[in-house]
Formats: sequence, structure tokens, C-alpha cells
Amino acid sequence: MNDQLRDLYVVDRVIHEPARLVIVSLLSGVSEADFVFLLRETGMSKGNLSSHLAKLETAGYIAVEKTYRGKIPLTICRLTDAGKSALDTYRESMKKSLFPARTVVKLLPA
Repeated sequence: MNDQLRDLYVVDRVIHEPARLVIVSLLSGVSEADFVFLLRETGMSKGNLSSHLAKLETAGYIAVEKTYRGKIPLTICRLTDAGKSALDTYRESMKKSLFPARTVVKLLPA
């Protein structure tokens, strides 16, 4: 097996999970997002989204701030520097593994 494919074995499993990849990708395009926005954009259930946010927060990839807007609870999520770095690393890893540089082979005359 070549090194490019071998790299897929060591891919960041926290980000690689499709639901978390969607969340991190959404957060990479905004300065912050509230729970309702993420709920609407991902199509996940509240429990499922909460579970994935907790895993991303534990990994240090997102910061979660719980506050209130008036008397209504508000959960704000932001991608951390570690999360941005992890997403960049993940993207590069996928590019290298899935779209390897073509090797030119010269054939010697017979």
C-alpha cells in the first residue's frame, strides 16, 4: 500500500465523522453560530447535534458558550484555532490521499 493511502488510516476521526465534518465546515465559514442555526442547517435532531457538539468541544475544536437572550437560553458555537488547524490538516490529508500527484514513468526504448 502506498503512503498516500496509508495516511487515511491516521485521519482525524473526530472530524472525519460526517456529522461533525458538516458542523466544523459550517463553523469555518462564520465567526459564530447559534444552536438553532446549526440545527436548521444540519438537519440533525437536538440530541444528536448536542452529542456531536460535545465531542467537538472535548477535542478542543469548538468553543461553546451558553448564555441567555432575554429569558431564552442561547448556545453559541465558535471554531477554535485548534479546530481551524485540524480542519486544514484534514482537508490536506484528503487531497493527498484521494487525489495523489500523478507519477510520470519514462519508458526506455527496447
